[in-house]
Amino acid sequence: MAVGLALLLAGYIFYGRFLSRYFRLDPNACTPAVEVNDGVDYVPAKGGFLLGQHFSAIAAAGPIVGPILAGIWFGWLPAVIWIVIGSIFIGGVHDFGALVASIRHKALSIGEIVKQHISKTAFLLFLLFIWLTLIYVIIAFTDITAGTFKTILADEAFGPGVAASSVLYLLLGVAMGVCLYKFKMPLWLATTIFIPLVLFVVWLGPHLPSSILSTFAAPSVKTWDVILLGYCFIAAVVPMWLLLQPRGYLGGCFLYGTILACLIGVFFGGYQAQYPAVNLAGLQSALNGKPLMPLLFITIACGAISGFHAIVASGTTSKQIRCEPDVRTVGYGSMILEGVVALLALSTVMFLLPNDETLKKDPNLIYATGIARYMKLIGIDFQIALSFALLAFSTFVYDTLDVCTRLGRYVLQELLGWKWKGSSLVAAFITLLIPLGFLMATKEKAYLVAWPVFGTSNQLLASLTLLGISVWLWRTGRNPLVTLIPMVFIMVMTFWSLVLLLIPGLKAVFTGQPLNLHEIVIVITAGILFILALCVIAVTAVTVARGRSMS
Repeated sequence: MAVGLALLLAGYIFYGRFLSRYFRLDPNACTPAVEVNDGVDYVPAKGGFLLGQHFSAIAAAGPIVGPILAGIWFGWLPAVIWIVIGSIFIGGVHDFGALVASIRHKALSIGEIVKQHISKTAFLLFLLFIWLTLIYVIIAFTDITAGTFKTILADEAFGPGVAASSVLYLLLGVAMGVCLYKFKMPLWLATTIFIPLVLFVVWLGPHLPSSILSTFAAPSVKTWDVILLGYCFIAAVVPMWLLLQPRGYLGGCFLYGTILACLIGVFFGGYQAQYPAVNLAGLQSALNGKPLMPLLFITIACGAISGFHAIVASGTTSKQIRCEPDVRTVGYGSMILEGVVALLALSTVMFLLPNDETLKKDPNLIYATGIARYMKLIGIDFQIALSFALLAFSTFVYDTLDVCTRLGRYVLQELLGWKWKGSSLVAAFITLLIPLGFLMATKEKAYLVAWPVFGTSNQLLASLTLLGISVWLWRTGRNPLVTLIPMVFIMVMTFWSLVLLLIPGLKAVFTGQPLNLHEIVIVITAGILFILALCVIAVTAVTVARGRSMS
């Protein structure tokens, strides 16, 4: 862990500095956030404040669930290697490039950049691909959060207390936004006031009167799914300063807190790595037979590279960057921090024995239990620590859910050309309809059904984003190898994974075997994503072959 963290730090210092020179960041350039500054979507933010918001938006369940699953299946060593290399040379480049490209194009989405530098056809296909990916993110993360609110461990219901703390946490985010932007409270003062309040609501949630907790215990997982989607709708249409920015900042502090707890546990807890470093029979998982190649790269997902990050960077973050040098801190730095989160999440598997009962639980519970054990080392009661860890996990997902819905709203408005009054409400509603239908139609643990497609679509989106950035660099007279090499690697892995997803369904179709709803959804979605990606690549190849240059 020490070696992995040191390499990530070295990557930020040296490769981050190289990327700043490569993309020619200009401290004197006027960014779109400063130029437009409409108080709703374009709101300049300080680098440190924006780092917390962007980091919490991208670092949701992905860098926790993915590394834990990969560590269990393949052993922790392959996961560590990929997290470190991927974060520095692939994921970091992807996030940095997407943010710079958006800023240089008036904070337009990565889809609009594809439109300008490839073609309108590629733009429409790319936007549709992005929208479908966002829908799968919403499905997966909504359901895993709803499950957290029903958590029962050691015959004690932790879920209702976490749900109550979550509601209070969101209210604190709104209060902080009002204090910052209406009453002009300094950020340092708001931080001093609201961070202790967040810790207080973590303690308060499980200790509320039983009459209140019973209210939070009553909803089923499906009801919580609906409630969370309702929250997503509201969060996607209110001004960014009211909820997204302050809640994201508080969520970033939550992340920093869990990172600190993990560091204490890893380096001072006296734990040993007891889980196998390599858990393989040949090149397949000894646990379930899944192939290391390409599933390691798809399963870890956000812990090393994520196409979702480009949507956040070019959708909300680029509209808040005050000056170009902040891109290194916010864009590249957030990806490095996400690599840190992934390594530390993986540590909660490493100290477990292969036959430990904890490994049979959902990844969020493995993570929360590990964090609670780490926090117990500094004298924090295990139950309070577990509530903190579960709320922290839910907080990360909140940050992604509302950002995803807002981005889905942006993309759909962009795709359909909607600019009329009220179109944002309609676009947000339509974006949430498919997740609502999917979650209601799936009996239980819908996130497990959605995760393989989410991981594959997410990584394929990353490769297509790198492709678009590479074409932009080429058309502006720069050597695109920095983005082109990572693009080729991750594209091969994701297409390989898509084929693996398609084969079982296609075999069943040709042999006349019936498919259940889950298999039908996976086959249809994987097929659509496969075709869309091929079409984007084909259109891009035609553009490059014609040798189009900047006019």
